[in-house]
Order: sequence, then structure tokens, then C-alpha cells
Amino acid sequence: MPKNSDPAQDLFTMERIFNAPVEMVWEAYTTPQYVSRWWGPHGFTTPYCKIDFRVGGRFHYCMKGPDGTEYWNVGEYKEIVPLKKIVSVMYMSDKDGNKVDPSGKGFADDFAEEAPDVVTFEPVAGGKTKLTLITNHSVESAKKYGMDEGMRQVLDKFEAILMSKGQER
Repeated sequence: MPKNSDPAQDLFTMERIFNAPVEMVWEAYTTPQYVSRWWGPHGFTTPYCKIDFRVGGRFHYCMKGPDGTEYWNVGEYKEIVPLKKIVSVMYMSDKDGNKVDPSGKGFADDFAEEAPDVVTFEPVAGGKTKLTLITNHSVESAKKYGMDEGMRQVLDKFEAILMSKGQER
């Protein structure tokens, strides 16, 4: 589990229960064709999404804002427990996947350079799945930088993808 440099601060955590089985939620969370449709808040697109889904593998995304600004991220998978848990470390990058300092992107010194993320997938009654995301950002930092609202919107888009996948089956 990620640890914050200030243990007195709570880590930013989001939970959502989806009306879909774990296998479907896992597939939508780990497959580029789906990730490219839900990554980023409302109004954002993901024109580039490459995933090497294995421990030690990397993901490289470009999130493009409504104004055309591109936000590149790279991450490395540290732990994968199929259908249960994904641990990764994400950081800001350039389009070639090189790590960049968040301060160069307008973030203050309190913004974590690397963000360890833990995502868990838990089956719940009625064929549903509880997804829990824990990041290395404090709740305060998540609110300051809009990550709380942005992740809510991302999970809304994710839920829409799951609903369309359910209709495909």
C-alpha cells in the first residue's frame, strides 16, 4: 500500500461498486481498447494508450484536454494479482515516456513526483464488483489539484464502458 510522507494525512481513496462481474471490470481496466475510452475526465480524450500488462511492464497514456493540451503519463506495474489487485507507480512524462518534473507542468512542490497506486477488485453480492483505488496523494492534495472530481468523472466514464460491454455480451 502506498505511504504518504505525512502519516497524519489520509491518502486519497476512491471506491465504486459497478454492476458487472469482476472479470468484466478487470478487462475494462487493463485492456487498451477500453482504457483509451475512459481515461481522463469528461471532455478529455486518450489519443495514445499503450499497455504492457505484466509485472515490470509499463503503460504510457496521453490524456488530451478540450483545449488541446496533452498530459502524458507513464507507469510501471509492480504487482499484479489477476482479478484482485494491481499495484503500479505512475509519473508525468513527455510523449517519449521520459519522466518529467511536475513543477514544470505547473504543479507545486507538494505534488508527488511518483504516485504509487493500488487498485483492488472485489466481488460483491449480485454479481457486482467493488473497485477501490488508493493513491500516494493526500486527500488535501487531491482536492487542491482537482483529482477527486477528475477521478469521479473517470469512474463515470468507466461505468459507461462497462454498461456498453454488458450490452455487447
